[in-house]
Amino acid sequence: MKENLKVNILWLLLLLLGYGVISLLVSFGILNLFHIQILEQIGINIILAVGLNLIVGFSGQFSLGHAGFMAIGAYAAAIIGSKSPTYGAFFGAMLLGAIIAGLVALVVGIPTLRLKGDYLAVATLGVAEIIRILIVNGGDLTNGAAGILGIPNFTNWQMVYIFAVITTIATLNFLRSPIGRLTLSVREDEIAAESVGVNTTKIKIIAFVFGAMTASIAGSLQAGFIGSVVPKDYSFINSINVLIIVVFGGLGSITGAIVAAIVLGILNMFLQDVASVRMIIYALALVLVMIFRPGGLLGTWELSLSKLFKKGKKEGQN
Repeated sequence: MKENLKVNILWLLLLLLGYGVISLLVSFGILNLFHIQILEQIGINIILAVGLNLIVGFSGQFSLGHAGFMAIGAYAAAIIGSKSPTYGAFFGAMLLGAIIAGLVALVVGIPTLRLKGDYLAVATLGVAEIIRILIVNGGDLTNGAAGILGIPNFTNWQMVYIFAVITTIATLNFLRSPIGRLTLSVREDEIAAESVGVNTTKIKIIAFVFGAMTASIAGSLQAGFIGSVVPKDYSFINSINVLIIVVFGGLGSITGAIVAAIVLGILNMFLQDVASVRMIIYALALVLVMIFRPGGLLGTWELSLSKLFKKGKKEGQN
């Protein structure tokens, strides 16, 4: 108990240190507006990647529908936020978007999560496209293909940092809960899990709903960050971009998802000046990682301060 308290306090200090370092860099002008925008995008990508990793890396389901759930959160924030430009309305819209995304994931997950592999990927891709087409044909509510412009800039780096921390902690706690352990058992061997009485479809649906809600939160933050939402911004390629971060960092590693989001975000920043070959260099880097590190940068490894405490205690006893 005392050891867990020490680990939690140390994590809290590290998170506060990270927040403080960024604040100092911003206040001294070392990080300009461009760098802050990159930080915000990295934070949003962390939320997306952690949520998708829960679905793909930890529950073993191949989903390509993340962009659709992200669109729900983005349009909820855009519609409500543009009509009532207050933080109360924005956070209310974020909550509403997460609930709607969760309900859609529940309705969709019950029939589709009985599928596996490529079939599930196609089904979830279809769901994302249905959401996008509904938005395109949403009339005055969504403003059709033109999207919604002039959304107040609700999102700042502090908000993104806090939500990235909250969603990561929530995901880690989910994985350490009894349901989380059942989720891992389904990933390792679904047939064996069913043989001991695990309702595998129910477990997969819970993980799917959780991941969809985090994607919706990221979508709301991005709407408040960019200041506009357009249906084409939530197409198939956006789901692939998040999946790339997850695979790049390592399936089944929350630490890997965070590291990959940071590395790829910084790489994109340095490649802004060579836009013509940016995607080529970006793709080449991914190919090289997949060749030399097929399990991703970190594989399934997780940063654990409790293990460091135990290691230090053993060394002290020796």
